[in-house]
Amino acid sequence: MEIFQRFIEFYKPHKRLFFYDLICATLVAAVDLSFPQLLYLSTHVLFVNNQGRILESCLLIAVTMLILYIIRYFCQHYITTWGHIMGARMESEMRRLLFKKYQELSFSYYDKNNTGVMMSKLVSDLFDISELAHHGPENIFLALLEITGAFILMAIINFQLAGILFIIMILMLFFGIKQNRKMKTIFLDNRKKIADVNSALQDSLAGIRVVKSFGNEKIEHDKFQHSNNEFLRSKTASYMAMGRFVAGGGIFVGLSYMAVLTVGGYLIAVGSLQPADLAVFALYIGIFLNPINMLINFTEQFQKGYTGFCRFIEIMDAPITIKDKLDAKDLSRVKGDIVYDDVSFYYEKKQKILEHINFKVTAGKTIALVGPSGGGKTTICSLLPRFYDVTGGAIYIDGYDIRDVSLTSLRNNIGIVQQDVYMFNGTIKTNIAYGKPEASDDEIVEAAKRANIHDFIMGLPDNYNSLVGERGTRLSGGQKQRLSIARVFLKNPQILVLDEATSALDNESERYIQKSLDLLAENRTTIVVAHRLSTIQNADEILVIRDHQISERGNHNDLMNRNGLYARYYRMQFHKNLHEMK
Repeated sequence: MEIFQRFIEFYKPHKRLFFYDLICATLVAAVDLSFPQLLYLSTHVLFVNNQGRILESCLLIAVTMLILYIIRYFCQHYITTWGHIMGARMESEMRRLLFKKYQELSFSYYDKNNTGVMMSKLVSDLFDISELAHHGPENIFLALLEITGAFILMAIINFQLAGILFIIMILMLFFGIKQNRKMKTIFLDNRKKIADVNSALQDSLAGIRVVKSFGNEKIEHDKFQHSNNEFLRSKTASYMAMGRFVAGGGIFVGLSYMAVLTVGGYLIAVGSLQPADLAVFALYIGIFLNPINMLINFTEQFQKGYTGFCRFIEIMDAPITIKDKLDAKDLSRVKGDIVYDDVSFYYEKKQKILEHINFKVTAGKTIALVGPSGGGKTTICSLLPRFYDVTGGAIYIDGYDIRDVSLTSLRNNIGIVQQDVYMFNGTIKTNIAYGKPEASDDEIVEAAKRANIHDFIMGLPDNYNSLVGERGTRLSGGQKQRLSIARVFLKNPQILVLDEATSALDNESERYIQKSLDLLAENRTTIVVAHRLSTIQNADEILVIRDHQISERGNHNDLMNRNGLYARYYRMQFHKNLHEMK
């Protein structure tokens, strides 16, 4: 009932359309019920007089039926067009809400869920929900009207025959409920399996360059075929269940006709029923059973829409762990003083990532984080813009606990340049402007110049309107990195996070981009995660993160004199670079 009530909520903005749809469905049902009644009226009243009156009656019946079916035409047209439009509008609203929810969910949700599965919920699930939203209430309402109306009119003709049909319908109903319970589980499995197919497809296509570089097309084909075969097996099971359901329904239809003909013949024999009444009654059987067949055929659509809506609700009810407090303040006039006060962080399964991290960065200064992979360096950076929330302790910016300020103002004051640069499928201009959507062309060009990418852009055929390709495939790693730096120049934040921004580049590209990063870091509070230690020698303080804690701290000279882990790493890289130069 809770799911049903939440589904009904989406009808409220379209209640006028829905109301007119039900009125049209009522008129369609009334017209469908009128023909047997006209036949009954004709055989008992109109066609029992002289020949001249019969001819007049035929003309009257023809005009009446023509008017009725013209009315039915416009009602059916409204149901088919505006009923579907109502469903499409509801689908659009659900898609908007679902996408908004995806944007609000924290990184921890994306750590546990696959993009392909989320896309399946956004596209195919919502289409089935739309079809249910349109056909569900309309089909049920129309079926109930026709079943009730036909039963009452059949009871008027002969109550005994109507009673027999009612018993058969009750048996058919129990059969349908039992089969529906089985199909609910099967159709939910369908949804999961098609989501797995989408996931395998998305994963393979996104990594197609890696696939081809290793020559692993067959492995990817086998992986995809496995999920494809699982979906086929699930789909086969659903159609087997549907086959039993539809064929079983056909048995009850046959039983209905058999009972009416057999009992009706007996009633005619004993003088309790006229042959003409049995003919009219037989017409009502079709009207009585047609909505039942319609409901049987509607079952697959209902199960698809129902399971799709359950999956929709599952996402909409997913907790938003990172959100603003009710009294959150905007972070304005930021100087850039940062304090990590006894910060600890654990993943949900109590996996230890950071413990008792304490450091301070004065406004305009630079602090560097170094250490072995998996030590928690990137996590320290991710906690600052609240991609994750601390498990213990607190982080302060200019004396404000970052959990007490609005997320928008917090993130607007932090610029991040990462190792893995993401380019949106569009132009160079739109990708740079992502740092400030309302920026003018002059501001975009100035940001590109400061990132040392303007000359390259002007050398392209379409300049700033050149397409970057999906995920920036038309650009080199260094070019994408400089575009990401241009984004941050345009954003102009007071706090800068450089998360191994040059570690994936060759030495020449690194030196070129390092100049842009040095310019970007001027007069900004900067946190640098560095793999190449030569890039952080001038940092105001260097923290060595090892075993989830700070194991060493100081400037470059202090740490070299201490002759600890930092000094060992530095000498290893120094000798490696010296060897490469030789």
